[in-house]
Formats: sequence, structure tokens, C-alpha cells
Amino acid sequence: MWAPEGPWTHRQIAANGARFHVAEVGEGPLVLLLHGFPTFWWTWRHQLTALAAAGYRAVAMDLRGYGGSDKTPRGYDPITLTGDVAGVVQSLGEAEATIVGHGWGGVLAWTSAVFEPKVVTRLAVISAAHPRRMRSAVIDREQVAASSYVLAYQRPWIPERQLVADDGAAVGDLLREWSATPGWPDAETEATYRRAIQIKAVAHSALEYHRWAVRSLARPDGLRYARRMRAPIPRPVLHLHGARDPVVRPSTAAGSGRYVAGPYSWSVVPEVGHFPQEEAPEAVSAALVTWLAGST
Repeated sequence: MWAPEGPWTHRQIAANGARFHVAEVGEGPLVLLLHGFPTFWWTWRHQLTALAAAGYRAVAMDLRGYGGSDKTPRGYDPITLTGDVAGVVQSLGEAEATIVGHGWGGVLAWTSAVFEPKVVTRLAVISAAHPRRMRSAVIDREQVAASSYVLAYQRPWIPERQLVADDGAAVGDLLREWSATPGWPDAETEATYRRAIQIKAVAHSALEYHRWAVRSLARPDGLRYARRMRAPIPRPVLHLHGARDPVVRPSTAAGSGRYVAGPYSWSVVPEVGHFPQEEAPEAVSAALVTWLAGST
């Protein structure tokens, strides 16, 4: 269910007090790929093979609470999750890696560059504004409307039941509503993600990410996190965003460069929504490979 076959190798590795599932292919410098909601490592299937063919060791992990990784009762704040990322890099036998993240994985890529700078050589962020930009967007009516689903996820247990009802039909609805590519998701993609959300405890774990984001806004831990994220990122950053993303508006994400001190490349992927790596996989893979080759 969470380990579809392919040219990759599946592994379970220990890191940061938990166990994580990874899919790995290729040899060379490590590129660690972090998925978002409501997907899992499989969202990177196209990029895994493209990166391996370009001479990289491509590894996609299931984040805490997803797929084949541990579903712990707590630990869904970005600081703990960033510790997961750094721990996975080290457990893979590497001291550093390029971090690529989509959605919530993008948030963790931004966070890792600040909290674990020795581990991150470069970062590529897809469909995710810098956390400070998202925090400031609470006064942007259009972005607040686009993020209204997060408020609905603050209720206990009801959202979990809605996600898994009718064999995960709500996930299929989210994929269609958040994309902008006709015919995507296809039947196989939708079925795969619908099955994955029904794995025991995944729905609850996935929603805990969103709950922390809202409930921590005025709490000491959230305020400390926000202050720390003011630090400029000295690493090269590639920032890709779907031109028709209905979840994180391109105008919200575009202001993220103010928090980057290193080389920053912003690019809009035309005619796609929130899932560029799946809606336009060849374009995203080519952009990653070209950027990696030019930022070494």
C-alpha cells in the first residue's frame, strides 16, 4: 500500500527516535525529497528516476505519520520534523544533502535550512511559501480564503473521519480541487493516495501538522519558531510554484526571497496547480537537474 514497486529500493531507517520509510535510487550526492499533504513519498516517483539518471542519489522519505513511517502520538511541529530530516540524512550515511520539499515538505525544507544549516547544502521548494510569508498572510483576505480548509481541520476527529470515509474519497476531491491540469489525477494516482490515507493513524497524523500551525500562532513555541525563521538563508534556493495554485497563492510565495541571502531562483510553472511535480513532472525534473548542475 505504501511501497509501490519500481526502480527504487525500499528501506526502513532509524532517526530522531522514530523509524522512517524511504525509497532510494541512484548514486552520487544525496538529494532528499520531502512530500506534502495529502500525498506520501510516491509523489516524487518521476523525480527519483530523473535525478538518479542525472548522477544523484535520490531518496524520498515518508514524513513522520505518513506511509511506512512511524505514527507517533506527538512530534508534528516543524522543529521536531526538521530533526527527523537531519536524522534521516545522517542515517543514510551522509553529512549533508540537497533538500527538496513540496507543500508541508517545503515548509520543512525552509525550516531545515535555518535549524539544521550544516545538513543542508541547497534547498528546492515547491508550492510552499516561506513560513514568515505565510504568517504575514493572515491579513491577506484571498490567502486566508485559500487556506480556510486548515481552520476546518482544527476540529477533533471529525476531519479524520471525513478523510477516510468512502475509501478516502475526500482525498480524491482534494487532488482535483487543488490541481489545474485536465485529467489529473488519473485513476491510478487517485486510488494510490486514497489507499494511503486509510493506513491506520495516517489521517490523524497528517492533520496534526495543520493543527500545530494554527494553535501555535500565539503560543510561546510558535512565537519562538517565527522569530528564529527570520534568519536569512545563506544556501542556494530554487523556488518553484504552480501558476494556478489555489492553496498557496503565487503572490504569497513570491515574497519568500526576502528571507534568502544566498542565490535565489524563483520560477512559476505555467498552467499547473498545487502539485507541479505530478502535473508537469518533466518540467519540474528538468528544472531540478538544471539547477543542481548550475549551483554546485
